[in-house]
Amino acid sequence: MQKEDLALHVREISQALNGSVDDDQIMRELKTFIEVYRVSLETAKRSIIRKYGGNPALLSGSRRKLISELTANEQRVDLLVKVVSLNKKEIEVDGTNKPILYGIFADESGAASFTAWDADRFNFNKGDVLLIRNAYTREWNGEPQINLGNKAIVERQDAVSVDLSNIELPYSAETKQVKIGELQDGMNNVTVTGRILSVEKRVVDTPDGSKTVYSGVMADATGKTQFSAWHNFELKQNDVVTVKGAYVRGWRGIPQLNFGERAEVNKFSGTFPSVIELSQPVLRTIADIERIGGGIDILIKGVVVDVRDGSGLIFRCPTCKRVIQRNLCKIHGAVQPLPDLRIKAVIDDGESVLTAIINRKITESLLGITLDEAMKKAKEMMSPEIVREEIESKLIAQPVEISGNVTKDEYGLMMIVGSARIALPDVKAEATTLLSELEGLS
Repeated sequence: MQKEDLALHVREISQALNGSVDDDQIMRELKTFIEVYRVSLETAKRSIIRKYGGNPALLSGSRRKLISELTANEQRVDLLVKVVSLNKKEIEVDGTNKPILYGIFADESGAASFTAWDADRFNFNKGDVLLIRNAYTREWNGEPQINLGNKAIVERQDAVSVDLSNIELPYSAETKQVKIGELQDGMNNVTVTGRILSVEKRVVDTPDGSKTVYSGVMADATGKTQFSAWHNFELKQNDVVTVKGAYVRGWRGIPQLNFGERAEVNKFSGTFPSVIELSQPVLRTIADIERIGGGIDILIKGVVVDVRDGSGLIFRCPTCKRVIQRNLCKIHGAVQPLPDLRIKAVIDDGESVLTAIINRKITESLLGITLDEAMKKAKEMMSPEIVREEIESKLIAQPVEISGNVTKDEYGLMMIVGSARIALPDVKAEATTLLSELEGLS
């Protein structure tokens, strides 16, 4: 075997020994084992590592994998890949800035994102074909991510070693600019510009231990979204920022923007709606909400077409607040019931429908009666159904405007209503508009 052919293995042995033995010494001993003692290459490598007190298990012994075969949390992974995209940035580790590389690797089977955690150790460029040994994987963005740590060995290969002509990359290396109102569960690598309406620092438990997350609400003229920043980007309330390299995942039935240390966050200096302008709910159609899969602080205009069971005068468990029947809670047994008012209304905006859950305070406002008055009516009529009947008589076929957060699940869309009103038509304004249109026709 030629000296050039052994160079990669010498570096692999040196890596396993943390550089404690000179490369020339390793080369001489490796050639001796192979040419004099006639042992296999792998046996020679392991023997040398044991001789100097190292751990042969650190050698890469696995076969080369294809990207499509990768799963999360694999160790000692060998790959032959092409660098599709390459970026460099600094992250803060223990108070010190550290350069890292990140981007996308691809082979004949597909593509995956990668992070090289020490940019100074690796010297490759976009378009290079690399033989990588001792990589490891972690789950990021719901997919396996390739990581190059301090045990990784990277060797340039012939450019024709990887042919990507027959594959379609699963996602573009370039980010896609989207409005907040367009965000949908499953989006990757998006760029979003928005004003930070709120932000708070929290510590959460993850499979990899406790992590600090900066979460809040971001808005533009098309809507609002909750966000989670898994890195300290020094986000401040009222800042307008452009986030490049974010992704969207559903959280409790609502799409949420996420971005980590690989994202780029920069202050936006252009004209942007004010906090006051953005604090108002954004009018959307129900079909539009179905398409994106839910959202926060949304305004819907429609008509009440049904009042569902469970509306009107109801009774709750005083401990768990679940709705109960005959003073029996499924969790706490016989209890002293708490009376409450609620409406579960079906709203139709002409394109689609959603279920609106309306609490006691708003129900009292819509009906014009208090809970105590509703209780008194029910006692007089000896039936709590009288309250539901009143809801139906007052709300069915009425145009309404409701706002709140909308979730989506297998049962469809549901809004937890934060405000509601009967939207009586402005007859004078409509008559003026109609008259103007008629005059225009004459």
